Amino acid sequence: MTSQSRLADRISEAARRRELAVAAAESLTGGRISCVLGGAQSSSEWFRGSVVAYSSSVKHRILDVPGAGVSDESARAMAASVADLLDADIALAVTGVGGPDAQEGDPPGTVWFGLFVDGNTIAELRRFSGSPEAIVDAATTHALEMIERALGEDEAADRSSHDTDTNVDGRKTLAPHPYDLGDAPGPLARSELESIDAFWRAANYLSVGQIYLMANPLLREALRPEHIKPRLLGHFGTVPGLNLVWTHANRQITRRHLDAAFVAGPGHGGPGPNACAWLEGTYSELYSHIPQDAEGMSAFFRQFSFPGGVPSHCAPETPGSFHEGGELGYSLLHAYGAALDNPDLTVFCVIGDGEAETAALATSWHANKFIDPSRDGAVVPILALNEYKIANPTLLARIPEPQLIELLTGYGYTPHIVSGDDPAQVHQAMSAALDESLDHIATVQRRARRDGDVGDEDATPRWPMIVLRTPKGWTCPPTVDGEQVEGTFRSHQVPLPTARTDDTHRRTLEQWLQSYRPEQLFDDDGRPSREILDSVPSGENRMSASPVANGGLLLRDLRLPDWRDHAVDVPEPGRANHEPTRVLGGWIRDVTARNTDNFLTFAPDELASNRLQAILDVTGRRWETRIASTDENLSRDGRVVEVLSENTCQGLLEGYLLSGRHGVFTCYEAFVHIVDAMFNQHAKWLDASARVDWRRPIASLNYLLSSHVWRQDHNGFTHQDPGFLDLVVNKKPEIVRVYLPPDTNTLLSTFDHCLRSRHYVNVVVAGKQPQPDWLSADEAALHCARGVGSWHWAGANDDVGTTPDVVLACAGDVPTLETLAAAAILRNKLPSLRVRVVNVVDLMRLLPETEHPHGLPDREFDTLFTRDRPVIFAFHGYPWLVHRLTYRRAVHHHIHVRGYKENGTTTTPFDMVMLNDLDRYHLVIDVVDRVPHLRENAAGLRQDMVDARANARAWTRRYGADIPEVADWSWPD
Repeated sequence: MTSQSRLADRISEAARRRELAVAAAESLTGGRISCVLGGAQSSSEWFRGSVVAYSSSVKHRILDVPGAGVSDESARAMAASVADLLDADIALAVTGVGGPDAQEGDPPGTVWFGLFVDGNTIAELRRFSGSPEAIVDAATTHALEMIERALGEDEAADRSSHDTDTNVDGRKTLAPHPYDLGDAPGPLARSELESIDAFWRAANYLSVGQIYLMANPLLREALRPEHIKPRLLGHFGTVPGLNLVWTHANRQITRRHLDAAFVAGPGHGGPGPNACAWLEGTYSELYSHIPQDAEGMSAFFRQFSFPGGVPSHCAPETPGSFHEGGELGYSLLHAYGAALDNPDLTVFCVIGDGEAETAALATSWHANKFIDPSRDGAVVPILALNEYKIANPTLLARIPEPQLIELLTGYGYTPHIVSGDDPAQVHQAMSAALDESLDHIATVQRRARRDGDVGDEDATPRWPMIVLRTPKGWTCPPTVDGEQVEGTFRSHQVPLPTARTDDTHRRTLEQWLQSYRPEQLFDDDGRPSREILDSVPSGENRMSASPVANGGLLLRDLRLPDWRDHAVDVPEPGRANHEPTRVLGGWIRDVTARNTDNFLTFAPDELASNRLQAILDVTGRRWETRIASTDENLSRDGRVVEVLSENTCQGLLEGYLLSGRHGVFTCYEAFVHIVDAMFNQHAKWLDASARVDWRRPIASLNYLLSSHVWRQDHNGFTHQDPGFLDLVVNKKPEIVRVYLPPDTNTLLSTFDHCLRSRHYVNVVVAGKQPQPDWLSADEAALHCARGVGSWHWAGANDDVGTTPDVVLACAGDVPTLETLAAAAILRNKLPSLRVRVVNVVDLMRLLPETEHPHGLPDREFDTLFTRDRPVIFAFHGYPWLVHRLTYRRAVHHHIHVRGYKENGTTTTPFDMVMLNDLDRYHLVIDVVDRVPHLRENAAGLRQDMVDARANARAWTRRYGADIPEVADWSWPD
């Protein structure tokens, strides 16, 4: 007996018991519904018949359907008219587009259902995929389910002294009906099918409970208002799809002994992975106050989106999660990043169709072109098309399926389509799709690892993926207050928003929960049934217990070469020049050579531009697609990943770090803003995970920002922006670090420290152009360890027992150069002036110790900067950042900052600093203006500096280069 026949028999039994008459009006299904219902037992007693009409004129003449086309208006009119025509109590109408072509803009699979019950008519939209025959079959099944639900709801209403499905204003609310798991062809034996469905139903039950309940978790009594949370927060719409994927991934893990991880791209689907972790026992292992029983279930429900509890999305508190679900777009990048250098790992990555519209995700599909089957793991992308976002349809769900397949095929994937809303059919189709996908992955990896065969040299290995089409809010109430909810955007968050205060919503919630048949899923003590427990993988093979998702457990220290071996010789300060990042590139080259399976460098096509190309002496740029004879340094196993997408670079690195490895992201300073939001999310993850006891620290996210604001004179205004620093210091002080090394050796020392650090975001800004060398290796090590210090050799008359007349402070390589040039002018022109030069390499030293772990105590800050003397501060970034960091200091009112003032263009390097008043001449002017006894006594020097600025400006306009006294300057003897 087919599942449709079983539905018809249940409809027959309910209709005869209720003594209700049923009719149908069919366009798309062409009499199929009538045929199935007519074949049921004693159908003549209750089935009035059907009207089959294709022509718009026939629909208008017989069924009073206004106009033409497939619409909710047509479906409602058809249902109401056939009920009146055939004297039926319940009538169901179907109109839709079967294909193969679209009809009036509606794609094949667009189906409207109209349902007439008790004088009220509702319409429901569904979208099915597949062949025309598959669409008709799916529509027939859904129509039968709607009739069955309508009969069941009416029966429940009669048994109750309350109106259980109609609000006071007469709008219908229908609860989902428990389903009998039918038979469907596929790889699953009946016992496997039932086991998978049991786990899925249990996960869905626990997900609904998290959103709504704070007591009575197993419905041992009728739901009362006090059982329901006062604030209903959460997102159900995407959860059944997430639970479906997790359930089927478990089958593959057990069958194939996979090391697997799970990434939930649909951000707020947190109830799903939470539920699966509780069923697997991991939740109770990590949170002892939430045991795997009724008491634990109650606590598990209560904590969700509750004060003092856990967030509504996948977060550090979620066992098995290494992907922050708060902001959309990064799931596939995190999955691929985790797979890099993880040859035994399989990542099941669910991509929401709303998320798929983000810029970051749209580029993420290309990450498969950096996966080497001989040394990397695999990602199984599952594009979850439930058709809706918060309030709108999604693009990929609405474009014709052939176009979608062409798009994904063009990205290098082999898509497998899983579609429907019948659980048995979807379970079988999902199992078949995963079987085929993982078989294919195993074949590609086996050939690459055993035979060295990576496929066509001119093509990327073609990887499988799955397109999963299921209804939004699958299994939730189909209709709430007269509006369709299941299968629409209305199920995105909380399908029954007033369950605590509205009797109808509360009774519907209870029926919804009971539709999962919890008595079959949990024993009397609230523990998962033996059938469910037996389907769970063991130990670390559980995705909720995967060490990959708690990368600190797998983290190994890097084998770092001694940076001093790369240090430049500095016999005297400021007499020789080097390109800091070029020298650093030699050191990172050696880091790369020593750490061939746990260190990667990422760059948006800027590795060589940022002078780090020495890394390519020992490796290549990773590249898994066609390589032309004119290309250079491309390699299938390269340790550098370059792609012209800052989002892709950062996302892959984040996945790599979160799963227990190390890396560097180098970028133009101005364009790192492209990943502002990604930085925000990663910093929040680090902050939150540091408060989760069972999470282990991971390697720091290291930014190397070069081609910076002061040396983008050739590219112009668009390339000049140091504002990333302002964003970074907004984050928790325990998480962020900002370093502005002034020369080559301090850059080497700083980066050695950064690669040894844990659980930070380190931002290092360094120039790539030739810069003076100020400190020897030993001096650089001491200076970087202090983070800030006085350069006595650069000051004047700054002797022990004296107080300086002025402090020249600087942070950044170009500000340091200009500050020292200004100090040299002052030493020469005002030999009696007491000048102290203070260089800041660790920006966080400006904060008090109460505000940041690196902050200077007030007494030390006052010792360096004084309490009341003018401080002329030359800063790499926007001036107000220094004021913000020092506003609590005693000397704050005497700090005068010069930095970038958003004055930029294509010009010379020195003209750039003059445009922003950061140049040496203006710093001298500031000293004259701020030191009280100089205002009248150094007027001549001030005028000289004004003239020097004018001469320098005129020289650039005449010769197109900086004046020689600036371009050729070096620290004097």
